[in-house]
Amino acid sequence: MQLGSGNDQLMSEINVTPFVDVMLVLLIIFMVTAPMMVQGVDVELPTASSEALPTDEDNLIVSVDNDLKVYINDLEVSVAFLSEKLGAVMENLDKKQVYLKADKKVPYGVVVNVMSQIKKAGVDSLGMITLPEDQETTREKN
Repeated sequence: MQLGSGNDQLMSEINVTPFVDVMLVLLIIFMVTAPMMVQGVDVELPTASSEALPTDEDNLIVSVDNDLKVYINDLEVSVAFLSEKLGAVMENLDKKQVYLKADKKVPYGVVVNVMSQIKKAGVDSLGMITLPEDQETTREKN
């Protein structure tokens, strides 16, 4: 006695229903999370909660004060000549690393302009100096 039709072929169809279900769930997840990734978070600069980096006396610090004056360490420099002066100062240094310290009230466009001048000077690494959050709250109370 033979059971079945006698045709011993394997079923060659793949059931795609579970695959489609998983893809739809992933699509819904991405649709829900995509708008959250575009929105920004309100941040009051220049405070930071990161730990302080070890200080090195040879670091170059470019500062922008409240009067929009730019300094390389303690030397006042015009923004127009910043890249030239900074390039001349960095010729003798092994690491081309600069830290930018800008006053909280300096307009964002001025800071971006100074950053572009620093990059024109051939700086490999540009860091931002901020005040830690705990020092900022202590300073505001006084």
